[in-house]
Amino acid sequence: IAATPDPLPVPVPPPLQPAATVPVAELPTADPVKADAPKADSPKADPLKSDPAKNPLYDSMHRDEEDGFKSLFDSLHQPETGKKKHWYEKLNIRGYSQFRFGRTVEQNPDGAEPNLLADRSINGNAENFSIRRNRIIIFGDVSEHLFIYIQPDFAANIPGSTTSVFFAQLRDLYGDVYVDTDKVNRFRVGLSKVPFGFENMQSSQNRVPLDRTDAINTAVSPNERDVGVFYYWTPVEKQKLMKDLVDGGLKGSGNYGIFGLGVYNGQGGQLFEQNLNLSTVARATWPFQLASGQVVEVSAQAYTGEYVVEGSPIRPLGFGSSFTPTGTRTAGERTGQRDQRIAGTFVWYPQPFGFQAEWNVGEGPGLNPTQTAVVTRPLTGGYAMVMYKYDSDQHGIFTPYGRYSFYKGGYRSIANAPYGSHDQWDIGVEWQLFKEMELTLEYSIVNGVNLNAIDKADKVSYRNFDGGVLRLQCQFNY
Repeated sequence: IAATPDPLPVPVPPPLQPAATVPVAELPTADPVKADAPKADSPKADPLKSDPAKNPLYDSMHRDEEDGFKSLFDSLHQPETGKKKHWYEKLNIRGYSQFRFGRTVEQNPDGAEPNLLADRSINGNAENFSIRRNRIIIFGDVSEHLFIYIQPDFAANIPGSTTSVFFAQLRDLYGDVYVDTDKVNRFRVGLSKVPFGFENMQSSQNRVPLDRTDAINTAVSPNERDVGVFYYWTPVEKQKLMKDLVDGGLKGSGNYGIFGLGVYNGQGGQLFEQNLNLSTVARATWPFQLASGQVVEVSAQAYTGEYVVEGSPIRPLGFGSSFTPTGTRTAGERTGQRDQRIAGTFVWYPQPFGFQAEWNVGEGPGLNPTQTAVVTRPLTGGYAMVMYKYDSDQHGIFTPYGRYSFYKGGYRSIANAPYGSHDQWDIGVEWQLFKEMELTLEYSIVNGVNLNAIDKADKVSYRNFDGGVLRLQCQFNY
C-alpha cells in the first residue's frame, strides 16, 4: 500500500487587533469650494462672485464682504450691524426758560435814565413782564470722537429793532473733536463761549444772581461767545469733578478744560467780523477737593486782540452839532482798538457756605473824555459774592446771596464804546422749589453809566444812572 502524503499546512491568521482610533479633528473634510462646485449639468459659477479676492469691485478692505455692492462702504462708513444706535438716536434735547418782572423803584432825579447792560428791559419808561431767555439745546456724542452742541435762543432782542422782540438767534453751534477716547484732549470748533471768566462760562441756568457783572462780562460781550477753535485739556479725574459740580447743584461752570487755548474772531458772537485780526485766549484752572469734602477752584486767564467799535451820532458833552466819534467803524476805522485783559478767579463752592470773586485789569476801546474819539484806555474791575445754600426737608433749596461789583472802563460792544464807572450791590434769594422750577428775587442798588447815545441839543450822553431796581424771575428747567 502506498504511503499517504502529509496534508498541506493551513495558515493560521494572526490574532485580531483593535482598530486604531482617529481624532475627529484629523478626519478629512470636504473642500468647501469643491463641495459647492457646480455639477456638470449646472450653470458655470462666476469666479468674480464666488471669490471676492478676484473681483475688481472689491478693494483691500472689503474682500471679506459677501456682496460686491458693499464696496461702496469705505473704512469709515461700514454698514450697521446688530442693534447699534444711529448717531441721531444718541442726541438729547433739553432747555430752560426765564420770565421776568422788573421795575425801577428808586431813581436820582439829577441822574440819567435807568439802564443796565445785562437787562435792557430796565429803562424807566416801559418796565413790566419780559422773557429773558428761552433756550432749546440739542446735544450728544455722535461717536467716540465727536460731540455736538446746538443752542438757539428764541427770545433774542436784535440790535436795531425798536418795535419787535423774541427773535430766534443761534447761541452755540460747535463740535468737540476728541483726540483720544478718554476725552482728555479735544478741539472745540465753531460758535462757543470764550473761556474767560468763571461767571461768563457758567450757564445762566445755573448762576445764582440774575445777571453777570459788567466788570467781567464786557470782556466777551455780546453773548460771551465767538467763532473760533479752542483746545481743551482735562484729565479724566477732573472731568468727573467738573461734571459733579454742575449735576450736583453746586453752580459749576462746566468743563472748559484744566488748560485751554484758542483763537477766535474777536468781534463777538452773532456779529460780523470787522478786521483781519484774530484774538487769542488762554486759561488755566485747578478745582480740587479738601479732606473735608469742600471743593475750591482757582483760575487765571488772559486774552488779546483788536476790536472794531460801531459809531453813533451824539452831541459831545452836550455841545455843538451832531457828531460821530472818530475811531469807530462808522467814521471809517477798520483796524480796531487794542483789547486785552488778564483776570484771576477764586471759587469756594456753596457746601453750604460759598464765596466767589473775580478781578481783571487791562486796556480796551473807550470814548475819550471830550467824547470826540474812541481810543485805547485802561480798565479795571471785578466782584465778590457770598452765598449760603440751605437744603430744606420739604420746601426745596434756598440760596440767599449778596454781591458787590465795580467796573471802570469802556463798553466795547456798545456804539461809541462809552467809558465810565459802574458800582452795583445785588441782594437776593434763589428758591428752587423742585428741580424743574426756581424763583429768584433780587434788589439792585446801581450807580452806573447809561449806555444810550443821545443825539439831541443840550443833552449829554453817558451820564450815570443812580437808583434801585427790583426784579423777580421764574425759571423752568426741562
